[in-house]
Amino acid sequence: MRPHELGLVEAAEAIATRALSAVELATDCLAIVAAREAQVGAWVHIDAEQVLREARRLDNEPVRGPLHGVPVAIKDIIDTCDMPTCNGSPIYAGRHPGMDAASVALLKRAGALVMGKTVTTEFAYFKAGKTRNPHNLEHTPGGSSSGSAAAVASHMVPAALGSQTAGSLIRPASYCGVVGYKPTYGDFPTTGVKGFSHSLDTLGVLTRSVDDARLLRSVLTADSVFPFSSSERWIPSIGLCRTPDWLQASPETRHGLEQLLLSLGECGARVGDARLPPSFTAFADLQRKVMAYEAARSLAPEYDGYREQLSEPLLALIDYGQGISTEEYGEARSSAEQGVIASASIFEEWDVLLAPSAPGTAPLASDGTGDPLFSRLWMLLGVPTLSLPALTGRNGLPIGIQLVGARFGDDRLLRAAQWVESVLSDRPRFSLL
Repeated sequence: MRPHELGLVEAAEAIATRALSAVELATDCLAIVAAREAQVGAWVHIDAEQVLREARRLDNEPVRGPLHGVPVAIKDIIDTCDMPTCNGSPIYAGRHPGMDAASVALLKRAGALVMGKTVTTEFAYFKAGKTRNPHNLEHTPGGSSSGSAAAVASHMVPAALGSQTAGSLIRPASYCGVVGYKPTYGDFPTTGVKGFSHSLDTLGVLTRSVDDARLLRSVLTADSVFPFSSSERWIPSIGLCRTPDWLQASPETRHGLEQLLLSLGECGARVGDARLPPSFTAFADLQRKVMAYEAARSLAPEYDGYREQLSEPLLALIDYGQGISTEEYGEARSSAEQGVIASASIFEEWDVLLAPSAPGTAPLASDGTGDPLFSRLWMLLGVPTLSLPALTGRNGLPIGIQLVGARFGDDRLLRAAQWVESVLSDRPRFSLL
């Protein structure tokens, strides 16, 4: 196995035991970047000399923490003191923040090697960048964490930071066939992250295994102890959630989830149908209303001073948000709070819910970055979610499954995801060809 094929946990252990050096790992990852970047286009900034210089420095000092010497990519809406942060917009071209975002500081404290900045859509909304899906270059990697998902899927790095306000992390994870973990709202610090919608914006991670996501959670919450052992045998209860927009998922996605649920039941899980309160039917629309209202105010400087440099989809959202009254916004937020209370009873019955990550496989790049519909409900509730690669579409592209946990139930969600992942690894990939 070449170094770039190692996961985050494996690479960190190899470096800590001196079986591998940070320079060796960085050199191999850079070789993959050199071989694949021209086609995939995951990076907006990467400096090989800077990466190797930092790797040599890490090799010459004591192990700093659980990520010592391991490369991690950073989405380009997250500030880095020694690299530009351009927010996917020409308005911020060449901008160099004077300080790292809190999340980047925590990664560096743990010894991580910041590999570079990955492509984001404009202000993490819809206008796509140059990134293509590494499984088929004619298709989108999803957005807005486009470059982060593609870089991890291409084995350019073992892990990357992303973010989500609607479906910006779960959807790219599904389309690119990697693990995408979005924690409970507020769990990861967003200081130094370009704001879009303050009550929704959530930092998350993209990896190639649940264990790697769990390690990053411990770092980004500044928790020095893993919450559970990967050797623990715990079988969750799993409720299939046919969300209000269930019929907008492709037939192969719906069929795949139903067949997967049966298989998980055969492996020992208690499974069944999870029912949502009728009020949840309106929550996808309420999420968009809250997001638009807050974005119209967060992006006031860009709208007032650089309107001609904003994309039409973003201008349309801002215009919509400007037309929403404070009273309407307050009612939407109140409905969300009531939804959080109502959701508690669902998770008294089920450890996690099983739902689509996206409507289906990645659309053609010419058709946009895909639909965040299957994340909007969960974003409004602020609950933790995780996309796990599990299915394959008729066109050979990945289809992720979304596991949903109770608010502040991240440890249980990750344990459940780890069990589901182990079941999937013991069986052939679910092919719908």
